Amino acid sequence: MRLRPEQLEAHLSRSLAGVYLIHGDEPLLALEAADAVRAAARTRGHTEREVLFAEKGFDWSAFAGASVSQSLFGERRIVELRLASARLPAAGAQALERYCANPNPQVLLLITMPRPEGSGWWKSAWFAALDAAGVIVEAQPVARAGLAEWIARRLARQRQRASAETLELLAERVEGNLLAAHQELLKLALLAPEGELEPRQVEAAVSSVARYDFETLAGALYAGDFAHYARALAGLRGEGESAAGIAWRLGEELAALARIRRQLDGGRSLERLFAENRIWRTAQPRCETALRRLNADCLRAAVLHVALIERAAKGVARAEPWDELMRLGLELMHGIEAGRAAAR
Repeated sequence: MRLRPEQLEAHLSRSLAGVYLIHGDEPLLALEAADAVRAAARTRGHTEREVLFAEKGFDWSAFAGASVSQSLFGERRIVELRLASARLPAAGAQALERYCANPNPQVLLLITMPRPEGSGWWKSAWFAALDAAGVIVEAQPVARAGLAEWIARRLARQRQRASAETLELLAERVEGNLLAAHQELLKLALLAPEGELEPRQVEAAVSSVARYDFETLAGALYAGDFAHYARALAGLRGEGESAAGIAWRLGEELAALARIRRQLDGGRSLERLFAENRIWRTAQPRCETALRRLNADCLRAAVLHVALIERAAKGVARAEPWDELMRLGLELMHGIEAGRAAAR
């Protein structure tokens, strides 16, 4: 069974599975999910805990021994397996498959790891075995569109609430940095009373801790959200990212999308095209947005524009690369209409 982090609390209030895998790129949500599983296990009598750190050279027989052995006092145990790598070795995959085929009823197995690497890992035998034996929680960053709602839920826990305008202000200040967002909301719990938060209270108390990455930038660009794109671009520039690096990554992805768009129009499967063009699972939602909004002409124009930006960043074209990146966002605001204009 697969759950989102926000669904885990309700699940744990009803039942406790024998196996949990928590993976993903968002450390705050992964830490909280693991804490929730441990707490639920303790309330159900799992009083002993053993932690195994599976780093390079880890002896997987140690996991096999820990997971099948009985407590000296006959008590239930938590065996926590912390995988340091996002790529599971063959010995580890086999060990997990064997355990899931015959789990120990006295053990709760809690596995934590980064988001797995490579293509098709969600279809692998070890992942399917864990899915069948227990619960998988994917702790991915909160999308910008859902960040205000996420903040509202967090405020409700501390008996505070805010208007849509204030929630949007908070979202802008903490975007892309949930650990810092958590700290800023706890600060509000200490500095502001319960009930409705005033915008000026929030503005005075909450620092600007927003952090942006390429995924945020590309998602805003493909969605035609120019204001969000401009903030992300300014943030990346302020953090020392190079225009050449941004243009190269955008160029690679936009060129892949242009190829996919042409072949989609010929009736090919999107899933197969994503695999062939190395568009991995986390990038697929934003790429699907791009393919809905941007036709072949628009994508072709964007690829040519990004090529100009790359040349400018290397000093072989007369243009200011950061200004051109901003222009690219303006051009893609109007989606298919921009493509028609480019074609003319």
